[in-house]
Amino acid sequence: MAAATKKVPLATSNSVNMNQGKTIEETYQKKSQLEHILLRPDTYIGSIEKHAQTLWVYEGDKIVHRSVTYVPGLYKIFDEILVNAADNKQRDPKMDSLKVVIDGENNLVSVYNNGDGVPVEIHKEEGVYVPELIFGHLLTSSNYDDAEKKTTGGRNGYGAKLTNIFSTEFVIETADGKRQKKYKQVFSNNMGKKSEPMITKCKEGENWTKVTFKPDLAKFSMTHLEEDVVALMKKRVVDIAGCLGKTVKVELNGSRVPVKSFQDYVYMYLNSASEPGSERPKSFYEKVGERWEVCVSLTEGQFQQVSFVNSIATIKGGTHVDYVTNQITNYVMNAVNKKHKNSNIKAHNVKNYLWVFVNCLIDNPAFDSQTKETLTLRQSSFGSKCELSEDFLKKVAKSDIVDNLLSWAKFKESKELKKTDGTKTAKVNVPKLEDANEAGGRHSEKCTLILTEGDSAKALAIAGVAGLTQTERSFYGVFPLRGKLLNVREATPKQLKENKEIECIKKILGLQHHKQYSNVKSLRYGHLMIMTDQDHDGSHIKGLLINFLHSFWPSLLKVPSFLVEFITPIVKATHRNGTVLSFYSMPEYESWKGSLAGNASGWSIKYYKGLGTSTSKEGKAYFQSLDKHKKDFIWMDEQDGDAIELAFSKKKIEARKNWLRQYEPGTHLDQNQKLIKYSDFINKELILFSMADLQRSIPSMVDGLKPGQRKILFCSFKRNFVKEAKISQFSGYVSEHSAYHHGEQSLASTIIGMAQDFVGSNNINLLLPNGQFGTRSVGGKDHASARYIYTQLSPITRFLFPKDDDGLLDYLDEDGQTIEPNWYMPIIPMVLVNGCEGIGTGWSTFIPNYNPRDIVANIRRLLNGEMMEPMNPWYRGFKGTIEKGASKEAGCSYTVNGVINEVNETTLRITELPIRRWTDDYKAFLNSVTEGNRDENGNLPKDPFIKDFRKYGDDATVVFEVLLSEENMMIAKQEGLLKKFKLTTTISTSNMHLFDSAGVIKKYDNPEQILEEFFHLRLEYYERRKKVLLENLEFELLKLENKVRFILGVVRGEIIVNNRKRADLFLELHQKGFTPIPKKSKAVVAGATDDKDEAEDSLEVSGVRASDYDYLLSMAIGTLTLEKVQQLCADHDKLNGEVDNLRKTTPIVLWVKDLEALEMQLDVLDKYDAEAEEARKKLKGDANGEAGFKVSKQAPKNPRKYTKKAINEEVSVETTGKASSSAMETENAAEVVKPKGRAGSRKAPAKKEKPSPISDEDDEIESLKDRLKAYRLDSSPEQSADMETDVLRVPAGRNAARKKPLAAVSVISDSEDEPDLDDDFDVQVKAVPETKKKGGRKAAAANDKAAKPPAATKRRGPASKQSQGLGQQLLTEMLKPAEESGISPEKKVRKMRASPFNKKSGSLLGGIHKGDDTIETMPASTSENADVIDVPAKARPQRANRKQTTYVLSDSESEDSDFEQASEDSDSD
Repeated sequence: MAAATKKVPLATSNSVNMNQGKTIEETYQKKSQLEHILLRPDTYIGSIEKHAQTLWVYEGDKIVHRSVTYVPGLYKIFDEILVNAADNKQRDPKMDSLKVVIDGENNLVSVYNNGDGVPVEIHKEEGVYVPELIFGHLLTSSNYDDAEKKTTGGRNGYGAKLTNIFSTEFVIETADGKRQKKYKQVFSNNMGKKSEPMITKCKEGENWTKVTFKPDLAKFSMTHLEEDVVALMKKRVVDIAGCLGKTVKVELNGSRVPVKSFQDYVYMYLNSASEPGSERPKSFYEKVGERWEVCVSLTEGQFQQVSFVNSIATIKGGTHVDYVTNQITNYVMNAVNKKHKNSNIKAHNVKNYLWVFVNCLIDNPAFDSQTKETLTLRQSSFGSKCELSEDFLKKVAKSDIVDNLLSWAKFKESKELKKTDGTKTAKVNVPKLEDANEAGGRHSEKCTLILTEGDSAKALAIAGVAGLTQTERSFYGVFPLRGKLLNVREATPKQLKENKEIECIKKILGLQHHKQYSNVKSLRYGHLMIMTDQDHDGSHIKGLLINFLHSFWPSLLKVPSFLVEFITPIVKATHRNGTVLSFYSMPEYESWKGSLAGNASGWSIKYYKGLGTSTSKEGKAYFQSLDKHKKDFIWMDEQDGDAIELAFSKKKIEARKNWLRQYEPGTHLDQNQKLIKYSDFINKELILFSMADLQRSIPSMVDGLKPGQRKILFCSFKRNFVKEAKISQFSGYVSEHSAYHHGEQSLASTIIGMAQDFVGSNNINLLLPNGQFGTRSVGGKDHASARYIYTQLSPITRFLFPKDDDGLLDYLDEDGQTIEPNWYMPIIPMVLVNGCEGIGTGWSTFIPNYNPRDIVANIRRLLNGEMMEPMNPWYRGFKGTIEKGASKEAGCSYTVNGVINEVNETTLRITELPIRRWTDDYKAFLNSVTEGNRDENGNLPKDPFIKDFRKYGDDATVVFEVLLSEENMMIAKQEGLLKKFKLTTTISTSNMHLFDSAGVIKKYDNPEQILEEFFHLRLEYYERRKKVLLENLEFELLKLENKVRFILGVVRGEIIVNNRKRADLFLELHQKGFTPIPKKSKAVVAGATDDKDEAEDSLEVSGVRASDYDYLLSMAIGTLTLEKVQQLCADHDKLNGEVDNLRKTTPIVLWVKDLEALEMQLDVLDKYDAEAEEARKKLKGDANGEAGFKVSKQAPKNPRKYTKKAINEEVSVETTGKASSSAMETENAAEVVKPKGRAGSRKAPAKKEKPSPISDEDDEIESLKDRLKAYRLDSSPEQSADMETDVLRVPAGRNAARKKPLAAVSVISDSEDEPDLDDDFDVQVKAVPETKKKGGRKAAAANDKAAKPPAATKRRGPASKQSQGLGQQLLTEMLKPAEESGISPEKKVRKMRASPFNKKSGSLLGGIHKGDDTIETMPASTSENADVIDVPAKARPQRANRKQTTYVLSDSESEDSDFEQASEDSDSD
């Protein structure tokens, strides 16, 4: 028998354990629905087993949360009857009473409600009364019509029938007042038996329904209604009272339930949740429409919800709860993260702290099962919306939930960070760590960890430690920091966790998160030494490390000598006798330098800005005198902590602003003190970094430049940057010549930014974009690498920053090198022209671009004493509109609109985007709203509203054609095309912060305020300019007088120069009363330094320096001519006239002339822009043709830029006004047309003849007079002399050819460093036949007078230099017999060289050589096409195929020299 019942291994029980005695009919059965419900009740009413669960119950007139044991099926059959009663409120709004009796002793439950009862009438199809049909027949319901929207709880046709089935007795009573019938019927034996209906009469107004039932307790394994089940049923009655509200009186066992509204119902929960005697937790209630009631309170970290759908208790929530909760969580999450940016709160974190109560009515609800615990209906089918108001959400966001969330975030952060804690171990494995031998051991307290700024500083520290004894060496560890440490005070937990540097420091030191340290015994190191560069960034690194310790381990900062710093000298002064002085701060060095009182000879200075500057030997010396270099930080009181928070906490922004406002120049930390308070470090050292950071980020009101931009402009002027060069090369030049201490990549980006000219960048770019400098497609980020693109000064730049102002500026000095000024002084405020944007310590700034013509017009109004007109933002090339919005006290807001036009019913054309909305970004936006267009993740757009679009624009213009359906076109037009297509942005003038002329940060309310402040400062500088120009002119007069006296003295024999000692000659000149004039320093003008060896100039005789008379003794011998003396006298008289004219000129007139010149340049730019636009349109064709996606023609390949040729042609014509005998004389012209260099045109340096110094001085006179001359002429801007170009021309018109030929044509140059013409090209001189003149001296002498050009042809003013040709012969030369000249009448082409006596003047001499030393005059003729000198020459076979060379000579030395050879060609370098 045992063997027969034993299971076969791995066999299923169905096949093996089947009772073999059963018949087929007994095995496979069919049950009726009633039988199936009784057999498998869990499918319909839930489990019929007892369950233990913690639930809310009603006992003692309050709701209590406790553990209960109940049968879910029993609870459900009660709930079905109760919900039916509540549903009647939806059918008959007049229902106002619901009575429930729960008699546990007699196992009796009754539910009564008034209102329309069940119709007492026989159902024609079923043949039974309706009450019997709906309470005694399965699958009967009034809710089967899904087309009809109902907000009742019934749905599937089971409901009350289930109660009937699981009851021993079920009585239905109803009164139908309409039919005046009262109905009663009794069901028993689990709905197996039913009595005949009892129909009686009732009153007409009598309408009610009552269901009484006795649960079949045996089915639920119960003998009586247990206390827990009754408590649950009572709580369910309270639920119904809360759902139905004050319009229905709910009674329980004859007593009214103390709940009159949903809010009262919620309060019962909150009262129960609060501690006895404490306040009820706050809650926030809102009723949304007629169907939704929402109340929100807070929990301790576990989400809770109480919700009802059509009076059904959805104890597990569902889509309705999610709908409400998501609105709250998203709002609170965004609010918290916006205010506390590092909290990184997610929506589910917020949900954990919410207790949500929802009571709603939903159309035809669908649930997860017949037990109806979870609503599954989609939100879109709810039949109503519950959009919570902003006020409600704000109240929730301002509750304690924020503190709860932040506390949780902090706890989680602490938990995460503990994972990276260190411990006190002997060995740690950290890359790049040079661990101390004793670290983590018995003597760890004596160990010092040196944190260095970078690997080079680590090398210095290791070298220094190596100089100690072996025992001492074991107590030092070194670890290099990679740049700046994270500001942990504002960092996110994720940032802290992922920051390897912080993790390494914790491991090396053995730090444990948030542990309180009273001593360092538990750490691997007892001291932490900071070793950084002695610059501002080094101070910032120290501050960040202090902030790191103060944020997590403030107790460590109070441990004596735990934190120390290692300082190194910033300057070392070495005397030739071997004395070495070290200075640890710049103020200390400046004080010592001042004490020398000019007696600094013998001292050499070396600057040590970085630790890498020190040698290993010096490093050993530092550590051997460690006490001198080590400074201990000490904690005095809580002021130290406040100071650290002030510097690094975002909560202290306003306090930080006041801190920076109180900064006084000259503030520094006294490095002689052994102990440094944390507050002193913050207020005296770190503040220097904050100020430097602010100055790097916020421009000056005066020139609109940040320091990096100012350095670039300074080097452009110093370089005389009119010949293009690669940005990578130029950035190296800037670094060298302006003491730029940051990365060259950053510098190259700044140069590129100054040259960009696309819409939304610069209104006037100070540099030219010769190459791909970026486009509006991606906001300029698509520029080429710095090694591929070229730049140079823009022609207009020197009109904005006149050279005459260079000498008035206050130049800075760094490392003994003259660098850029505090600020430049443009003629209009450039900060308004090109705008600015920046974020610094405590402040940020944003200033939009304005129209330079509006600025000029307002300056004219101020000059005339008139009121300014308000200026609105303006961007060059922008075709959209900028509309002024509401004005506030702090500034105005403007709406920037693009351009969109309707082509036809389905097509739109977009031809302009708002400022700084880049084309590629906008294209991505259009892609995101195009039907069927998937994103990079393969997702379809959420809200597509366009069918397709096409892009026809180029790098400079925007053209999109968009195709929509007619329906969407109407919707877009109703909403507004600009808004729908995101073609509007706003800009504001409420954040206009700038440094004023005194270097103080200041807020400006409007652009007119900036302009007014600039106006007074600029006018003051015009007065200074006039004063300096007058002083210079008077100085030149003095020089002329001395030159005339000296030349006459030499000619008369009163002064003997030949065969004399220099000392005697200097003494004689001093005794005869000649004025000693020291050489003029060039560094004042452009920051250049003269590298010339001046050993001879140091010679002094009787107090007279040798170089003081160079202006006389360096004159070329060619000046000892009668004509030269006469010319100097004439120049003297004319200079007097210049002085008188300048004295009569007012500063206002000077400014007006500059403005006129600038406006001419703006005309040139506007004309060029218009021509570029016209050319672009021609290439594109008619873009406004028929609708449809027509392919437009390709845009011009070359973006707009100021080519040299185009700009100079415009400038040449417009600045001269009338046709004249010379071209525009301005150094601003970037164009120089000159012949290509020929092979061998450059001479070897050894063969170059040294130019005479007299040329320098004469050039200075010419430069000064020429600039002055501009103020007396109607045409300007000849005053701008740093890029002046002279073009050789003949007078215009037919009569020009009839004028007398010139003996020589002179080209005047302002440059003091004009290169030899032979270095770059040869001048061709073309001779003409002499028909009437025959060879000999007389022929030349006859043309001597003709050699003097008429006054009208002198473009350089009365004192214009003449070439040192035959018109200025030596007196002895004139006595030679004429027969020696030997002139040949044959026509000849030959090369002429510039006179070696006047090499720097650039003069071209016409002449004939006899032998090697005789120069004779020849007539010259010119043509309109080429500047040619016609001279008779010696007989020589004519060379064929020689081309004429047209040339223009520029005073700019860099025009004739490559950028790379700047140091050779310009002594300003």
